[in-house]
Amino acid sequence: MQVEQGRTVLEVALGQGIKIPTLCYHKDLTPYGARRLCLVEIVAGGRPGLEASCVYKVTDGLKVKTDTERVKKARKIVFELLLARCPDAEKIKKLAREYGVTGTQIKLKKKENCILCGLCVRVCAEISQRNAQSFSGRGARRIVQTPFNKISEKCIGCGACAYLCLVEALRIEEAD
Repeated sequence: MQVEQGRTVLEVALGQGIKIPTLCYHKDLTPYGARRLCLVEIVAGGRPGLEASCVYKVTDGLKVKTDTERVKKARKIVFELLLARCPDAEKIKKLAREYGVTGTQIKLKKKENCILCGLCVRVCAEISQRNAQSFSGRGARRIVQTPFNKISEKCIGCGACAYLCLVEALRIEEAD
């Protein structure tokens, strides 16, 4: 098929009606590839292997498979990790069930309420242009927080971060 240069595999797939699960993708934000649910298998015309379709650019001769056993197995592991991290997140449970994952055998010491998808950080930076929150820390200690963990003067209370939050980790509350 003919595809506009610079488009990602996910954009092309969605345009063709091919379903690929996503959590950290939003059409109005820069692709991030954080959650890896949108994995596809590149079989020709690029680096062979599993790649995040939201950040992988289409090239001439590219051949992609979206529903191989390898892709399904990798997505199942990602779903299980997300379910272990945020077991109460209804959107994650619902999407996992759509792909045949109903639970997890992974045990984490601590439940979280954030999947670190980056939607809140990116909407604040790219749409609101406020940068009132960002990622802090690395690895297992990575979190989303305001600068110096204080109420940010840059925040205008637009609520875009809470609106996009998939797991309702962010909520807008009325001040007293």
